[in-house]
Amino acid sequence: MAFTRREFMGGVPASRISQFVVGNKNAEFPIKLSLTANEKCQLRHNSLEAARISANKALEKNIGLNNYRMLIRVYPHNVIRENKQATGAGADRVSQGMRRAYGKPVGTAARVEMNQTIIEVETNQQFYMPAKEALRKAGMKLSTPCTIRLDKGQELIH
Repeated sequence: MAFTRREFMGGVPASRISQFVVGNKNAEFPIKLSLTANEKCQLRHNSLEAARISANKALEKNIGLNNYRMLIRVYPHNVIRENKQATGAGADRVSQGMRRAYGKPVGTAARVEMNQTIIEVETNQQFYMPAKEALRKAGMKLSTPCTIRLDKGQELIH
């Protein structure tokens, strides 16, 4: 169950996502690709940042910094809790098991619906295939199966 308000929680870890928009922020691009989730799930902030880094690295290497814009479309609002278990010798005498098992905040996650856009990439028509490959690599870092859709510029792709 999700928390309602963060003010009532002690010590929520910060989100690892450093930037939500990367690339050329003020150019207009004719083609827009999106990475969408096939299933309803929760994506942790670590996996979203890993997907962003891998896609950005592939785009920067193959296209160049001025020829694309990538946007992360989800934000990890939900706080994830974990009931840490003691391990090692004498752990059975120390740990409480499932008694008072509310847990401590360990990270945040974004709740993603089915067919919701996770990452968008805008680029020019000559860079369509490298952008598609970068989104495929980003999808490998996420825990849900993903689909790459062409949202804008179908007439430019043959």
